[in-house]
Amino acid sequence: MSTKDFVEKDYYKVLGVPKDATEAEIKKAYRKLAREFHPDANKGDAEAEERFKEISEANDILGDAKKRKEYDDARALFGNGGFRPGPGAGGGSFNFDLGDLFGGAQGGAAGGFGGGLGDVFGGLFNRGGAGPGTRTQPRRGQDIESEVTLSFTEAVDGATVPLRMSSQAPCKACSGTGDQNGTPRVCPTCVGTGQVSRGSGGGFSLTDPCADCKGRGLIAETPCEVCKGSGRAKSSRTMQVRIPPGVSDGQRIRLRGKGAPGERGGPAGDLYVVVHVGSHPVFGRKGDNLTVTVPVTISEAALGADIKVPTLGGPAVTLKLPPGTPSGRTMRARGKGAVRKDGTRGDLLVTVEVAVPSALTDKAREALEMYRDATESEDPRAVLFESAKGA
Repeated sequence: MSTKDFVEKDYYKVLGVPKDATEAEIKKAYRKLAREFHPDANKGDAEAEERFKEISEANDILGDAKKRKEYDDARALFGNGGFRPGPGAGGGSFNFDLGDLFGGAQGGAAGGFGGGLGDVFGGLFNRGGAGPGTRTQPRRGQDIESEVTLSFTEAVDGATVPLRMSSQAPCKACSGTGDQNGTPRVCPTCVGTGQVSRGSGGGFSLTDPCADCKGRGLIAETPCEVCKGSGRAKSSRTMQVRIPPGVSDGQRIRLRGKGAPGERGGPAGDLYVVVHVGSHPVFGRKGDNLTVTVPVTISEAALGADIKVPTLGGPAVTLKLPPGTPSGRTMRARGKGAVRKDGTRGDLLVTVEVAVPSALTDKAREALEMYRDATESEDPRAVLFESAKGA
């Protein structure tokens, strides 16, 4: 990324969020836009693919608290492409290249900057600490965003799933050189650095990617027919990805170094996988706990009973139902829930629901009528009316 890009790009505008947006608001906006412009949903649409790259780039900066602070600080310092001296700087002009600041200032430099700016912006530009003659740096590969849908059981127990991904990688036809014969020449404009400086007024200069070699530092004498001289081509690959146990719906997993390959020996980017989890006909989930609703008979609830309860993927457990258990009471089967990060399991929360029969045999009806007559003097709603009067 050039200094110009850093100063002029408004990542908040790219994601459509205000500058004081919370982390949750940024994440929500990114997911919505990423789903809308994802290449898999817009096959062959180059404009959507570029938009997706912009969105991913903005999220990479704003979604990381450290990078976001660096970005905000730099925008405040170099707003609208110009340097704003602080109090006491005087009215004189300074003559220096902003690229020198990002490449690592010399100790005791004029203005008292020292090495601070190189430290502040180094992580953002992957150029911190680079001294003179070392501006051409390995370039980190792009981050890749993908999605996967798991069944309820796979999300609880973990699963290994195949993911097919498309990204930019070194062109195989020319071995990443961009030249059909594999012999590119050094760009005479930037002398192989991939960057050129331009004046911006007031004695300042900004560093931009070289337009002649498009930032590569090399020019192909005979451009490769596959990559058109860029040295990069679209590559598809299928990767077996392990999704850890206990993931929840909407969770975003980061797999370091599993993104697009880097350039000039640079590290690969990261792979971000958004997980979608299907529902289950019997079980639900609350964090690390699983939930299940179990019907019981009137007599089991009133007299007490030992009831069997199903578990997810394991044998049934037996719970002791105390006499007089009301409908809606929740009991706990420990260790029968989802897997936690430390490898232990949550609990199974069992909610009892009294099942009222829709049809009765003559014998059952007679028994219930006898029970009704025996408890005729008891009114379960009496307390309700007393409370209503006193309120």
